[in-house]
Amino acid sequence: MRLRDKAGVTFDAARYFAPPAQARRRRQHLPACDSTDFPVRTDYVRQIRAVADTVTLVSRWFNAVACRATPVQAAALRRLPGVLAVELRPAAPLIPAGRLMRDGGKMAVSAADRQLARRQTASLGGPAFRQANLAGQGLRIAIFDVGFSGADKHPAFQQLFQDKRVVLTHDFVRDESNVFVGGAHGTEVLSCLAGRLPDGTPLGLAPQAEFLLARTERALREIYAEEEAWLAAAEWADRHGADIINSSLGYTDRRYFPEQMNGRTSLVARAAALAVRKGILVVNAAGNDGDRDEWRTIGTPADGDSVLAVGGLDPDTYLHIGFSSYGPSADRRLKPNVVAFGSVLAAAPGGYSVVEGTSFASPLLAGFAACAWQQERGLTVMQLFGKIQESADLYPYFDYAHGYGTPQARFFTQKSADPTLAPTFDFVLQDSLLAVLIRPEAALLAVRSLPLYADSAEMMPRADETAKVPALGREGPVLSETARAAPFTPADPAPLPPAHPDYLYWHVADRRNVLRAYEVRAVTQRAVLRIPRRQLHPGDTVRVQYRGFTQSYFVQ
Repeated sequence: MRLRDKAGVTFDAARYFAPPAQARRRRQHLPACDSTDFPVRTDYVRQIRAVADTVTLVSRWFNAVACRATPVQAAALRRLPGVLAVELRPAAPLIPAGRLMRDGGKMAVSAADRQLARRQTASLGGPAFRQANLAGQGLRIAIFDVGFSGADKHPAFQQLFQDKRVVLTHDFVRDESNVFVGGAHGTEVLSCLAGRLPDGTPLGLAPQAEFLLARTERALREIYAEEEAWLAAAEWADRHGADIINSSLGYTDRRYFPEQMNGRTSLVARAAALAVRKGILVVNAAGNDGDRDEWRTIGTPADGDSVLAVGGLDPDTYLHIGFSSYGPSADRRLKPNVVAFGSVLAAAPGGYSVVEGTSFASPLLAGFAACAWQQERGLTVMQLFGKIQESADLYPYFDYAHGYGTPQARFFTQKSADPTLAPTFDFVLQDSLLAVLIRPEAALLAVRSLPLYADSAEMMPRADETAKVPALGREGPVLSETARAAPFTPADPAPLPPAHPDYLYWHVADRRNVLRAYEVRAVTQRAVLRIPRRQLHPGDTVRVQYRGFTQSYFVQ
């Protein structure tokens, strides 16, 4: 229930906020405090406790109290002088655990595992960060999860705990400090930020950051109290100086309809927006519903417009991984914002395991953000948000499967700007078609030059086939049968990842820059794309990206 005011409340920001929290606000030119930081009036809380069964949350940010109450008690609560409004929340059923995780099972660390571990950070430019001595030093990252079972004993975190860089923990489910219970999902997530293999290979990009670990989830239930715990953890993280929140969590059809994924409806989306207002970057998994029939879109709080939503990339193809949830948000904003590997090597109870899920793409990006912010400490949270998007390998191209692509460390570590990219293709009007032709100088492959048209008729897209793009929010990027039969796989076992495959990305956007169609093509010929002009509308923009070069065609 929302309360009327905070009249007469006193507040000492210097005593309430930890020094890192105060420093974060000063760096971003934020006030030392505002009314949302003030405590809730104790007399109002006392009146509510006298009527309700149990008070489960007192929120400063929302000037609100959550409690369990019968219908009769709810009616009595509405009559209290300090209560502005009472909102009823239904209970939710039991559901299976692990909705944001696909576990590959325990396994020994093989050469292939080590290769994956190197690639999951190198795909983001990890070596450039390490060469610049950027590993999250001076950053404080809060992780909200279901539990961190075994993390305090796991060899992957030996140095982390030895250096006492897990500075604070709290279980918001049981209201105690021990978070090393409940499940190992948080342990796996933490390893994608700060874990190491026995040979020292980092599993994430921020092994030198400090961490706040919060248990906010129950393993076998999906109840509204989890959103309340998320809000309580966000207020706690703000007080104790978190710069970044990683939330590999999300709420979808057990509580909401797709049209409510607008960044304004859910409690966690509103809480995330307030966290950002206080200078905290919120990084959230996009969700694992991309291959479901009934719900394929992002969950909340990834739907927030100031939340960095992270989708999953397939390490074998460097394309959208099938289970990763699609955008856009319900109000047609770009989601996900960026992507990282959705299949990774992570620390797990008893050893290491290959796990799948956007749960693990998110902490990879949170570690990236920590290194980028360490390099440019004076950035505000939304300036950092924008630069992370701008650093991605597809930018300014985007779609609802990949966002702007995979962020790259060199954007932050290179002192001079990248040279202007040479054009790699041209738009050509051909009777009733808009064609995209690869330029001859960009048509050189390792062993041959691309023909204007492929010899095989199967490799030549017909005009009517070019329109067969995925329905937005329902299917992933479509590859030719040739690409499906021969996915990209790195042959070199070196620690650095292979070059990004030469895919061509294209989309059609309307006047509002909302996508009507998008696709990814494996380039097998110079005449790579032909779009029937009758399918384009005045005001549309056809945008194409190939080998880092993006160009747009505006339909008159």
